[in-house]
This record gives sequence, C-alpha cells and structure tokens, in this order.
Amino acid sequence: MFNLGWGILFVAVNFMLFLACYRFFGKTGLYAWIAFATVIANIQVTKSIELSIFTVGIIMTLGNTIYTTISMSTDLLNEKYGPKEAKRAVWFGFFTLIATTIMMQMALQFTPQETDFAQESLETIFGLMPRLAAGSLLAYLTSQFLDVKVYGYLRKKFGAKNQFWIRTNVSTGISQLVDSIVFCTVAFVGTGLYTWQEWLQIVFTTYIFKFIISVVATPVLYWARSFKVNDHAEGTSE
Repeated sequence: MFNLGWGILFVAVNFMLFLACYRFFGKTGLYAWIAFATVIANIQVTKSIELSIFTVGIIMTLGNTIYTTISMSTDLLNEKYGPKEAKRAVWFGFFTLIATTIMMQMALQFTPQETDFAQESLETIFGLMPRLAAGSLLAYLTSQFLDVKVYGYLRKKFGAKNQFWIRTNVSTGISQLVDSIVFCTVAFVGTGLYTWQEWLQIVFTTYIFKFIISVVATPVLYWARSFKVNDHAEGTSE
C-alpha cells in the first residue's frame, strides 16, 4: 500500500511543480519543463514498481506521470499562444532528448578510473538498447505532433472556453494511445522478450495509466490557464 499512497503524493508534486514552473517563468517555463521532462521521463522509466490496488498488484514503470505533463505543456501552449508555439516546443523537447542521448553515450565510452563508482550505474540508466532509445524518440515525436494537430482541430469544433476539457482530454487520449503503441512496437516486437498477449497487456496498462493521469490533470490545466504571466504573449491568433 505504500507505493499507492506515495504514488498519489508523487503525482500531486509533479503537478505542483508544473504549475510553479509556468506561474514563475511563463511561456519560457513551459519550454524548459518540456526539455527536462523528456529527459527525466526516460530516466524514470528504467525503474519498475508494483502498485497494489485493492487485491490486484500491477507491475509498471515510472515516467508516465512526468511524460503526461509534456502533453499538458503543449496543450497549454496551444491554448494560450497558438499551434506554432506548441510545435516549436515539441521540436525543442526532441532536440533535448537527442542531445542528451548523444552526450551520455559518448560519456559512457570514457575508460573509468579504478576507484570510479558511477560507471556501472550510468550504464544501467543511459546504456539502454538502441531499440529502446529509437522507440522513445519516435513515439515522442509522433505522439506530440499528433497531440498538437488534434488539439488544433478540436479547437475549431469545440472552441468555447468551457470546452477546454474536451480539447485537452481527447487530444491527449489519442496521442498517448499512439505513443504507447509506437514505443512498445519499436522497443519490444520481434525481440522475443514478450508474447503477443504480454505485449498487449503492457500497451493497455501503460495507456490506461497515462490516460487516468491526464484526466486527473484537467483541473490543473484549468488553473494554469487562468494564470496571468508576464511573458509578452501575442495571443492565440494564427
């Protein structure tokens, strides 16, 4: 039960830090959040936990919560500053992930000194298989651009201020489904690590958890949208 209670606190802290980043730093804060969230999510995903809900134990990886805040950031950018800013932020996050991957892979190639204690741990975290890295990069790029596109379409259909929850939940729900399928396909299909039934279970549980977090995050986005930030925004027209 500890993991469940701690997990609820963990999600709440993620949301509070997201709000603080936007409240204090405005649009620039959202860019910064996306940049570090793409890196943190790929570090956290290396840790697996068992979450006990009633009598059911669910094995899952971390990283889903902060990854969901990336979609929250692009939706907020789309809502307040327009789709161009949201797309630019997606590319910014993608560059951050690529740059981190390149730099850390190069860092791992240095021969460690005899008393070094970090090499093995760094290899565990950053020395992931090429398929995992490729799956993460492709899933991020595909899902986030899809999120921006779907959000823009929904904004034309459900553009009222009180329909914000429709725009953000539907766009995030669709993009996260694609993200889960793309990542699990590139990373695991053909490796022999899982049967098709196990693969489907991983896709399903990963997606459901991400979607639940995005729904819970809806009031957080409404609160963030109400912030008056001094970033000289030009509005949402395009």
